[in-house]
Amino acid sequence: MVYVASDERYEVMRYNRCGKSGLKLPAISLGLWHNFGGIDSYENGREMITRAFDLGITHFDLANNYGPPAGSAEELFGRVLARDLAPYRDEMLISTKAGYYMWPGPYGDWGSRKYLLSSLDQSLKRLGLDYVDIFYSHRPDPETPLEETMQALDHIVRSGKALYIGLSNYTAEQTSQAVKILKELGTPLLIHQPRYSMLDRWIEGGLLAVLEENGIGSIAFTPLAQGMLTNKYLNGIPENSRAAKPSTALNESRITPDVLRKIRALNQLAASRGQSLAQFALSWTLREGKVTSALIGASRVSQIEENIAALANTDFSQEELDRIETILRTEEDN
Repeated sequence: MVYVASDERYEVMRYNRCGKSGLKLPAISLGLWHNFGGIDSYENGREMITRAFDLGITHFDLANNYGPPAGSAEELFGRVLARDLAPYRDEMLISTKAGYYMWPGPYGDWGSRKYLLSSLDQSLKRLGLDYVDIFYSHRPDPETPLEETMQALDHIVRSGKALYIGLSNYTAEQTSQAVKILKELGTPLLIHQPRYSMLDRWIEGGLLAVLEENGIGSIAFTPLAQGMLTNKYLNGIPENSRAAKPSTALNESRITPDVLRKIRALNQLAASRGQSLAQFALSWTLREGKVTSALIGASRVSQIEENIAALANTDFSQEELDRIETILRTEEDN
């Protein structure tokens, strides 16, 4: 069956300007970190990607190592792009990254010019593209000079293999240094992609101020705290959940009784607003325009539809904001 995009795809989504650039991002973007790999269902991945586009999600976020196996998420997206979305390429923002382990040897990890340029070439082949819209340095490299990493990003834009560049997982200080280098090179930093949620607010300690001061956009990953800010864990940890697997970043050690109490209290506040906990968490992330876009993951179409519905109510009263702060400050022994 030939895919034809919905004529109503731009009627619900909100688009926010990315810093002081000419680019706008959808308030909700789709990340392919999980559930789009070679071990996952291609048809389910295709259905989620095309449904997301029909709902106005124009930004699809990838990385070289997304899968598993590494590279397979880009391959899946490339197949969907070729089969269904090729006529709409100019309506889409496609991003990828490099910075984590990708292949053996001294040139398959971190932030050297060699690794970043080689990785992007591989990513473009898997995606079937001549360029990506945004290319990120996925994490800072403690051993490679920051100048080398930034010069590689500058070269990537000048070579036409990416339209814009971004950083992910850089601290406020590292970001400030990178901004200065990139300004001198003549290729401005477009966007920063940090972790951010009600349960992980580190960027409020300085990074948001750096981004605002320099006119840089932001896109928050794990705004639902890897599923903790959904209804999944309201009654404890399901046996088949990600948190039940000891090898994952989200495990039982993070979902303490104190965290569960906070999640349940937040869920009650969400219900009073007519929202699910996930919608509530996304609305909070996007409050007051502090974040350009919230980057969601999904395992099924219904999750994407639920998350986009959060945009119907992203305003908070001062009473609600105060109540959230009280809940989040509650300690285990209170």
